[in-house]
Amino acid sequence: MLEFREALEVKDANPLRILVVTEAFLPQVNGVTNSVLRLLEFCRSQGHQVLVIAPESENAPKEYCGYKIKHVPSIDMKKLIPMGLPQRTLEPFIEGFAPDVIHLASPIFLGHYVARLAKKAGIPTVSVYQTDIAGFARHYGLTIAHATLKRWVARIHSTTDLTLAPSSWACRDLENSGVKNIKLWQRGVNIENFQPSKFDADFRSELLTTRGRKPSPKYLVGYVGRLANEKRVSDLEVIDRHPDFQLVIVGDGPARTKLEDDLPNAIFVGYQSGAELARYVAALDVFVHTGKHETFCQAIQESLASGTVVVGPDTGGPTDLIEHGKTGLLIDTSNSHQLLESVFTLAEHPARDLMEEAARKSVEHRTWDQINEELIKHYRETIRVVASQKDLVA
Repeated sequence: MLEFREALEVKDANPLRILVVTEAFLPQVNGVTNSVLRLLEFCRSQGHQVLVIAPESENAPKEYCGYKIKHVPSIDMKKLIPMGLPQRTLEPFIEGFAPDVIHLASPIFLGHYVARLAKKAGIPTVSVYQTDIAGFARHYGLTIAHATLKRWVARIHSTTDLTLAPSSWACRDLENSGVKNIKLWQRGVNIENFQPSKFDADFRSELLTTRGRKPSPKYLVGYVGRLANEKRVSDLEVIDRHPDFQLVIVGDGPARTKLEDDLPNAIFVGYQSGAELARYVAALDVFVHTGKHETFCQAIQESLASGTVVVGPDTGGPTDLIEHGKTGLLIDTSNSHQLLESVFTLAEHPARDLMEEAARKSVEHRTWDQINEELIKHYRETIRVVASQKDLVA
């Protein structure tokens, strides 16, 4: 028995051959891309061998962290998410790499195709549910497509050996759609970059006086994320109109031009990343996220890590991240009266400093290294389960 355990420990120490199939990758930056990049960086540090299959796009890199990127043709679905197109040449390509496990990042057309190839070849698959495509469809008024897409997404994940979902809400949603073998796997956060020490009083004062509004606004309120219709950023109009608040919008996307009209008093600073993004988030008195179809919401987690209290929707992934009344407030963000009242409540809360400390503490343990260590454990367990199933059949 001891020898068997020792053999397992040695096997678990061996580097893995991991094929990562992602529906989004650089130069496009979104939640899917970010998670894949952090995984590749971790795998490089741990000595795992990785090959990436991703949709092609202009100026797409041919490698990342020394790992080769194979590109396939892609299309956009109403500009919601890029979709890689299956190719027959992928089957011999995958066989040639001989992966121990296949990671499917937010699988749609490409991921589903590879999952079926893997099933035929007996290669273990781990799929990551990250984008609520069905929710997006409903937001755009495609009510018939919503039900169809929900069944379709469930079918895709049911094809894989293990599905990892980023929040309790996402787990329940998949279970209700009939998906089996789901486990919770959250996202990491860069707690070194996003931290309260990034607060810059002069920078905050500069933002509060940029528009020269009279009377000068008292509080800095911000949104960080993609500027797209499904994010409902226009719901922040009630904040933009109020003289006590200066609204800052960090991000870019197809809805930016319309939002600049809808929110005429807001400061639009475009896409930011790294230390500059951390400076904006730390400067805020209150962070607000209005998207109702978030399976997780990394921007909220980065805000909490920065010690910034949050107002977020009482649906989806944010319900796992925000402790109502302790690190922020969960509300119906589409209700303008409730939104305005909630932002005021947090901005003027007598114990806001304690809430800011609690916000930071709530995510300090979620480093990307820890999160990706959990992922590798999921890989190894899935490999073991699939191998044992083969032995039973044999």
